[in-house]
Amino acid sequence: MTAPIIEMRNIEKHFGPVIALGGVSFDVRPGECHCLLGDNGAGKSTFIKTMSGVHKPSRGTMVVEGQEVVFDSPRDAMAAGIATVYQDLAMIPLMSVTRNFWMGREPEKGFGPFKTIDFAKANEVTMREMARMGINLREPEQAVGTLSGGERQTVAIARAVYFGAKVLILDEPTSALGVRQTANVLATIDQVRKAGIGIVFITHNVRHAMAVGDRFTVLNRGKTLGTAVRGEITAEALQDLMAGGQELAVLESSLGGTV
Repeated sequence: MTAPIIEMRNIEKHFGPVIALGGVSFDVRPGECHCLLGDNGAGKSTFIKTMSGVHKPSRGTMVVEGQEVVFDSPRDAMAAGIATVYQDLAMIPLMSVTRNFWMGREPEKGFGPFKTIDFAKANEVTMREMARMGINLREPEQAVGTLSGGERQTVAIARAVYFGAKVLILDEPTSALGVRQTANVLATIDQVRKAGIGIVFITHNVRHAMAVGDRFTVLNRGKTLGTAVRGEITAEALQDLMAGGQELAVLESSLGGTV
């Protein structure tokens, strides 16, 4: 079994008296899609922000490629190869796909005070990387706002992969998409995984998780309820865990089977 790229060991996160994460353990390995499932309020957002350096854990240990780490900022996490694609995608709709792809990291040409942005190279790389992800742009100067939701997700994923992501955290990437765009994003996830990048797929949609996931961890009220390997658990069982299956069963019994 391949060693994990990143491990979260018994992570706790407290906000004053509120315990947002109560001892979460999680890891992701090269070339796998590890799905973290949970309903609203389960602690998924806090978990993402802790893994990506926005929050420091109150307790617990983070290990990246065998070395214990402490992230002081998202920049530290990015330097370690952990990239996050949030739901808002951090894009400027009126700017071109190329400018959104590079976001201040454009290649330069020239020397010293005479350096300028190498737009030819920037455009060529953008078109190539998007084509690798299955998106054929009309032109690199196309405004990113003219792309569909799924295509914008692909721009964000391609950007993270190009800049060296070893682990890609995807925050509900299919939540606001139609059927066809969801299929395109899931296909992109599968392609990235096959390139050896570890993916953390945060979602509350069991069907989407089952389509691409290799392992499934359920988060409920800030704690993990266990991890299952693909083929060892059904979509119905995952859904029950997310919804608090025992609690629903007790409620159904007390109401005479009407739930």
